[in-house]
Amino acid sequence: MMVTIEIDALELEPGMRVLDLGCGRGRHLHALYWDKTPVDVVGLDLSLEDVKAAWDGFFELPPPDPSSDLRSAVVTAGDGGRLPFPDASFDRVICSEVLEHVPDPDLVLSEISRILKPDGLFAASVPRYWPEAICWSLSEGYQNTPGGHVRIFRSRQLRTAVETQGFDRFRRHWAHALHSPYWWLQCALWDRRDDSGLVRIYRKFLEWDLLQRPWLTRTMEALLNPLMGKSEVMYFRKTQG
Repeated sequence: MMVTIEIDALELEPGMRVLDLGCGRGRHLHALYWDKTPVDVVGLDLSLEDVKAAWDGFFELPPPDPSSDLRSAVVTAGDGGRLPFPDASFDRVICSEVLEHVPDPDLVLSEISRILKPDGLFAASVPRYWPEAICWSLSEGYQNTPGGHVRIFRSRQLRTAVETQGFDRFRRHWAHALHSPYWWLQCALWDRRDDSGLVRIYRKFLEWDLLQRPWLTRTMEALLNPLMGKSEVMYFRKTQG
């Protein structure tokens, strides 16, 4: 299971309520549910198809052991700009690889601030600026994919946008360095990427790495992440409201 946000950095406590905003098919949602700390996790996504896939994913692995009545999961379709939750109803919120897709990220961030409890934690990840800029420069198709990325965040821009909503950043890191060349390769071969042997071989390498997690590639990625990590991840604490 490939996760971008480090679950341990969320400082989870048993029974906390956690929202995965823009959960997609559930990679972070499932990681939270199967984490050692039992929490009440909610997944929300605009795509009903992805919500259904995220729900189905709960039945593909054995139930957590030991079971706990503090551990539960709910999924729903919804709009990040109009979250269907009361004020101060979550202890933690994560939003991974979502803000680059939405037309009004400030509206989404204001909603996150509204539903998060005082002193709650918020974790966000977006594509890192310079690896993403290379993708945009290599392929117009990548830029114009329906439902794709509509902006590239600079680090300072994202931090300022979140802190304006009453947060303080306390941590930052990068992730998925080995994925950057894969996306550059796809963009360079955009019109024929589905038939490209190079793209296929690299994809198989990434799938192998995800499943086997060998020491060599894990060490290599850890060393490369500060230089060319595909994703930038920031963690914030709510200090106002």
